Amino acid sequence: MRIGHINYLNCLPLTYTFSETEHQDFSIIKDVPAKLNAAVIQGKLNVSPVSSIVYAQNFDKLLILPDVSIMADGDVQSIILVSKKPIEQLHKEKILLTAQSATSHRLLKIIMNKSYHVQPIYEIEALSPNNIFSTSDASAALFIGDDALYLKYHQQKDYYYYDLGREWKKLTGLCMVYAVWVVSREFAKNHHDDTMKVQQFITNGFKNGFKHIDDAITKLTSDKPFTYQQLYEYMHVIQWKLNSEQIQALSLFYQYAYELNLIDKMPQINIFA
Repeated sequence: MRIGHINYLNCLPLTYTFSETEHQDFSIIKDVPAKLNAAVIQGKLNVSPVSSIVYAQNFDKLLILPDVSIMADGDVQSIILVSKKPIEQLHKEKILLTAQSATSHRLLKIIMNKSYHVQPIYEIEALSPNNIFSTSDASAALFIGDDALYLKYHQQKDYYYYDLGREWKKLTGLCMVYAVWVVSREFAKNHHDDTMKVQQFITNGFKNGFKHIDDAITKLTSDKPFTYQQLYEYMHVIQWKLNSEQIQALSLFYQYAYELNLIDKMPQINIFA
């Protein structure tokens, strides 16, 4: 079996469990969300986390694994819009979008439309947190993952910083689900028990890694530009659950995306069982 894994800090507890546990029944493919998204759709992975919007675009081919997601209730710290001007002044202004994600693009467009009633111009680029606007006439840039977390702790006084998790919470009063784990319908049908074992390994892996979060931070983040305290705080902001509250939030996110023509169909949320 081929299992995708997001190579970001937001999956650190599971990364820790993978590093400490023998798993001969499957191979792990680590990559950024955009590449895992593509690999799932191309059938190169059996089970993988995907950006939430990718499930919506392919719900007829995929099932969501129960009890696990990447979510936050309010500030997420790792999806940050950096802007030269206040967010409400970005109408018709250029916003650069990270090439690494898909859900964050739609989330930003929903927030800009429904919270601020502005319509910027969006362009996808490879972005660097060390050189945000040097070669562009853009007014803002969207970062995710470790790059966004870095920017949270290295803010420049002339820029404005907006946490999209906080913006979504202000708009809806709900948590936000950024990624879900999925399995292809065909694989789940033919390999039900194997899928169940992987689902249990992933959910237990997060629980185990979080239980040993001090060890995980110490062992696996020495090359990261963050202090222990910053990472410890982040590990208590990100959560890895999927219950009725998260499904309600996911449904609203899909509803807004559909209303704004960011997805072609209103998806059904089908959970593997």
